[in-house]
Amino acid sequence: MDEGFDISRLVSANELEEDKAFSWSLRPQSLEEFIGQPHIVENLRIGISAAKQRGEVIEHILLSGPPGLGKTTLAHIIAKEMGSQLVATSGPALERPGDLVGILTNLEEGDILFIDEIHRLPRVIEEFLYPAIESFKIDFVIDKGPYARTVKFNLKPFTLVGATTRSGLLSGPMRSRFGFFYHLDFYEPEDLLKIIMRSSVLLGVEVELEGAMEIARRSRGTPRIANRLLRRVRDFAQVKADGRITREVANEALSALGIDELGLDELDRKFLRVLVEVYDGGPVGIESLSATLNEEQDTLVDVVEPFLLKAGLLKRTPRGRQITEKGYKHITGKGLNSSRLF
Repeated sequence: MDEGFDISRLVSANELEEDKAFSWSLRPQSLEEFIGQPHIVENLRIGISAAKQRGEVIEHILLSGPPGLGKTTLAHIIAKEMGSQLVATSGPALERPGDLVGILTNLEEGDILFIDEIHRLPRVIEEFLYPAIESFKIDFVIDKGPYARTVKFNLKPFTLVGATTRSGLLSGPMRSRFGFFYHLDFYEPEDLLKIIMRSSVLLGVEVELEGAMEIARRSRGTPRIANRLLRRVRDFAQVKADGRITREVANEALSALGIDELGLDELDRKFLRVLVEVYDGGPVGIESLSATLNEEQDTLVDVVEPFLLKAGLLKRTPRGRQITEKGYKHITGKGLNSSRLF
């Protein structure tokens, strides 16, 4: 293998373009192809089949869970299984009711309206949506003051699919209007292994089973990360090896990328180190951690914390975030007995 090779050059050069090129090509196109989340897939299969037999649109669906677990993919699959079109937008992109009127009035019967980050919808948009998703009608006010008038629109029946990483931020009235509520959880390594093997075929890369499992173990239980790491390891294998991804090649490539044996990256480890070195293991509020790390709170809450909690490295208490014994040992290499923690 070549000495002096810097994999970061490959990452910076290829990451954005390849992510755009391959993210859609690697996604499953049907419920049959979708790997993992078996209970959700089966319930969706039943719901879609029943709606099609009755000749109705499927009820509104709310998908929640950490980023990268397949919420957007499922929305596209639902549209395809129902034989309808998907129109996608996001909560932050909708600022005024007028932004939504054009979208709603152009929907055909049975179409899927997908709103990502639905918990970030402005309250005025949320309230505007209520009659649209309940009775497929909207009242739009034109002009102001004495010239104000209301225009009523009758909408064609459609299905709203909302995706959120923070279901707790959804209002009660909005949540109650969904007929299906599904929470996507982190994937087991065995499911990620299947995803990686499928993606390797689509990418035309030769990967040994042990090499694929090494990537799966370090993918934080997230298919999006598994596919991204597969592409990065493929680059590494192409330049430094013979193109084949073995366990040794995967281990060396992932170590060069700063991904440790638990799948933690530098931000994850920095989060835990700050807890230990600055706050004596916690508990500490997320605002303080955000300020110390110079990272947005949403990034820490939505991206970093979910896996740390799932892996048992972090816990939330009424007083704030606190590192666990497992987390302390992983970040310091020492047990709690040698520390003044707790």
